[in-house]
Amino acid sequence: MASNKIALITGVTGFIGRYIARHFSEQGWSVIGIGTSPPENAPLANLTKYYCLRLPDLYLHEILQLHYPSICIHCAGRASVGLSVSEPGSDFYTNSVVTFELLNSLRLHTPNCKFIFLSSAAVYGNPQSLPINETQTVAPISPYGFHKLMCEQMCLEFTKVYGLPTASMRIFSAYGPGLRRQVVWDICQKAIIKGSLLLQGTGEESRDFIHALDIARALSVVVKSAPMEGEVYNLGSGREVKISELATIVLNSLEENLTLQFDGIVPLGNPLNWQADIYKLKSIGFIPTVELERGIKTFVNWCRAELVGV
Repeated sequence: MASNKIALITGVTGFIGRYIARHFSEQGWSVIGIGTSPPENAPLANLTKYYCLRLPDLYLHEILQLHYPSICIHCAGRASVGLSVSEPGSDFYTNSVVTFELLNSLRLHTPNCKFIFLSSAAVYGNPQSLPINETQTVAPISPYGFHKLMCEQMCLEFTKVYGLPTASMRIFSAYGPGLRRQVVWDICQKAIIKGSLLLQGTGEESRDFIHALDIARALSVVVKSAPMEGEVYNLGSGREVKISELATIVLNSLEENLTLQFDGIVPLGNPLNWQADIYKLKSIGFIPTVELERGIKTFVNWCRAELVGV
């Protein structure tokens, strides 16, 4: 593998992409970013070079030959279960097709480049038992989950057939300042703006929340210590949290005394309960550091500033 510390990050203007760019930049990497936002909305302070383009794009071949990255972290792609159900074609294209084209470009131009794919716990669907480890049967229940699983298989294909070093990270419920969607944002926004809290589901659904700072740290560990043989890793905290419990943590951080209500409706494609077994990732050196209560407090402060300006 080339010894140059040059990292290519796709989807660098997205929520997780920004955290990864900052972390790798702080670790002394030259970070080349690809994103769809104009330069003024890109994290330029953490980037050596930024390219505004929508993958797949033939210009990627020039970028690879110009910079010759030693790692590529693929964050680009849709991240909405709901949209994947209503628009499966778009989800397939932006996840599966784009991932194939990227892998193929790396095969042709930078065959020693380590490729890390950001997958999702959605590949498990409703798991047989908790906590979920990587050997458990995958059984997606949304187009998003199916397409992420296809991408994992493509990573394995390019490792087995072409020798491209790859690994896939099954991210559970990511959160952190900067995320303006999904359940933590939903709770904050309703509590701050509406002063009432009606949430989807029953409250008994559970998730395993992992802070974006820890996601970036985990990727560093994988780059340094993983065999990169097409294997998969769960990336969560290892803690199961019911949505009713999460809402209580958020309300405590907001110092709001609101009545918590649930509509009893679980949207199509949404699994009921998640908890990651992260032994495999821990075995190569990763330890989550952001405890949920502390992470939520930071998120709530950011959220309040975003929504009301103070």
